[in-house]
Amino acid sequence: MLSTLARGARRLALAATALALAAAGPAAAEPPLWAVKDADSTIYLFGTVHVLKPGTEWRSPKVAAALGRSDELVLEVLGADDPKAVQPLIARYGVDPAGSLSAKLSDADRPRLAAAARAMGLPDGAMEPMRPWLAALTLAVLPIVQAGYDAKSGVETVLTAEAKAAGKTLGALETLDQQLRFFADMPPEVEVALLSATLDDVADGPAQLDRMVAAWAAGDMAGLEREFVEETRRDYPQLYRVVVVQRNEDWAGQLARKLEGSGVSFVAVGAGHLVGPDSVQAQLEKRGLKVERQ
Repeated sequence: MLSTLARGARRLALAATALALAAAGPAAAEPPLWAVKDADSTIYLFGTVHVLKPGTEWRSPKVAAALGRSDELVLEVLGADDPKAVQPLIARYGVDPAGSLSAKLSDADRPRLAAAARAMGLPDGAMEPMRPWLAALTLAVLPIVQAGYDAKSGVETVLTAEAKAAGKTLGALETLDQQLRFFADMPPEVEVALLSATLDDVADGPAQLDRMVAAWAAGDMAGLEREFVEETRRDYPQLYRVVVVQRNEDWAGQLARKLEGSGVSFVAVGAGHLVGPDSVQAQLEKRGLKVERQ
């Protein structure tokens, strides 16, 4: 069950820390896209996985047309690729100056942590200042980096560059501080459990991303729900409530208010937020809004 927690946390981490990296997808892509409209405004909802291998084709004609019609691009967060913005927050929330990482771990996990760090080429003691949640995310991301994935190919990076070049407005649903605090505010025992679970299945990271991106690029909603939502919702309802449901409710409220204005917005968020019974679309429909798959 703890591996489920680790998988859910890794997905959020890739969005939150600007280490969103790549996984292969099929050549003919049709990622999921929805629209909600009223008389004078349209909001396109595009589900992403935050991760792509260089050269992966993901842009469908529907996505290109929707982006072209849009006046603004809205992401989960802005500045995730800016070290000057991210590093102070990592230092604030991810480092424990009063204690070492290994002192927080069980006798069984200390050698496993050391072995994993060595396997990834980290110097001895490099992870000792880290809080367990940051160590877990580091161990989750490094195998993806070492497998040759490139953050510059991520969907949000590409969309942001294009939006800036076209003079579109940029917006965000959350701040970097909010995203990192989803981890930093975990109870200490949950942090340690997250790290232990990550050590259990750290080698599966690239393969897991392959499965997620394959489902995403094919527009396979059942597969996306299975990979992103099902296990966490069933086995960790409290975690699911915090990292999925509450955020979807908040985002739906923001989008409903945006719809009261006018214009066309392209909103790109992790595909896991657009599947399942508590999706952003479901939250919008609870507010009486009609959301249609494009």
